[in-house]
Amino acid sequence: MAEKVLVIGAGMAGLWTALALAPGDREVVLLERDPPPPQGGPDEAFETWNRRGVGHLRHSHAFLARLRLLIRDQHPQLLAELLAAGCRDLGFEGGLSESQKRTYVPLPIDADLAVLTSRRTTFELVMRRYVERQANLSIRSGVFVKELQVTPGTVPTVTGVIIEDVDGLHTLSADIVVDAGGRTSSAVEQLREAGVAIPEESEDCGILYYTRHYRLNPGAPEPERGKAPLTGDLEYLKFGVFPGDNGCFSITLCVPDIEEELRKTIVGPAVFDAVCTALPGLAPWVDPTTSTAISKVFGMGDLHSRWRDMAPGGKAAVLGFFPVGDSHVRTNPLYGRGCSFAAVSAHLLRDALNLFSDPAARLDAYQRRVEAELRPYYSVMRDADRSAIRRARQALTPGHRPSLKSRIARRFIEDGVAVAVRSDTDLLRAALRGFHMLEDPQAWLKRPANISKVLGYWARGRKANAAAYRPKGGPERADMLRGLGLSPELDVERVLAGGVR
Repeated sequence: MAEKVLVIGAGMAGLWTALALAPGDREVVLLERDPPPPQGGPDEAFETWNRRGVGHLRHSHAFLARLRLLIRDQHPQLLAELLAAGCRDLGFEGGLSESQKRTYVPLPIDADLAVLTSRRTTFELVMRRYVERQANLSIRSGVFVKELQVTPGTVPTVTGVIIEDVDGLHTLSADIVVDAGGRTSSAVEQLREAGVAIPEESEDCGILYYTRHYRLNPGAPEPERGKAPLTGDLEYLKFGVFPGDNGCFSITLCVPDIEEELRKTIVGPAVFDAVCTALPGLAPWVDPTTSTAISKVFGMGDLHSRWRDMAPGGKAAVLGFFPVGDSHVRTNPLYGRGCSFAAVSAHLLRDALNLFSDPAARLDAYQRRVEAELRPYYSVMRDADRSAIRRARQALTPGHRPSLKSRIARRFIEDGVAVAVRSDTDLLRAALRGFHMLEDPQAWLKRPANISKVLGYWARGRKANAAAYRPKGGPERADMLRGLGLSPELDVERVLAGGVR
């Protein structure tokens, strides 16, 4: 008999799970607590679609090459519909430095290194309508999953869910329950209350996010990409411009937790725009002659990375239940991998279900595949977060001097790796393959030919490589805070007094 699959959530993880599992004879039902999208187009979706379950719905998004290739190769019609709705396909050549552009010769691989950009609401609107047209799929909106149905046993089994909708409480049975409910899902906590042991590692990402959306004024082109960077890390502030759909774009500013004075005020629209104006690469974008703000400043906190093991020691913790997306592996949004993680996980789940019929073997296979595919990116992200948290604290510690090892490592990155990838187009291609999840993120730098090139650029020295350095992205911390009418000393005093963790 055909398997019935209930998917909790119809966000990106749920939609990708539906597309992955529906082909064949499975019946897939998505249970979504939020209302369906409006009948109109992208602008109406952005302005009116209420998605309480997606806290980052109106934050900046760029969809990595790994995700784009899944769409291009498996759902070409979806790609066509996304582009028709205004989503943008940004090619590899757009990321070249000025010196690289002068000698650039396209290669076939470059077509695989493009990214899709749009407002998240536009992407999800188009994808949801595409999913709704597929066979074996249905979406029930306004349905809140209150509880999992768990049958006790040596290994407990999830056999369905209890839902609440406009008609009251109901029980839905299923052969498989997929938790795509995101970071606020309570399904795993319910399993733990039922005695299921699910190990978890979790760490604070150490930052808060702030995003504002803008629209280009009628007739105004996007500012030209000059030397001033559109993305950057000033240690007290990370920033980026994200081109969107239909003349829209967004800017995201990330502030370390420890920078309390800045993060308390940056949510104000006037302060947010003042910060952007102080950053040379962003100032032309927020110039009133170029664009008009179309949203408030959206803040996002409580950012933690998280990795859950559903089959500790190779033994399934529960049967008939599979988490996908943020309910399984949660990442720092700074790296833009959440949607790609969800899509890849959905396809790994499909493979495990197709290869095995035994419920325990299915979960073990799924967990092992997720570990093999996603753990390298998760580990690199976690280590980068740890390093950023340390640097943010050190920047507020008077008299701090980094260790010799730290100074050498930083010089290697700034004077070796960064210079090399902005000088050598083949190295840029190699680095981007790791960034876009097309291979292990550290593989490219382990290849002898690549590391030899990097060391060669490092050995040339800063004077010889001067043209390859990006200009400083913005003012020093003290200058920025004073320009905003804030005290640069208050957070330093809090650190010295032990008032921050």
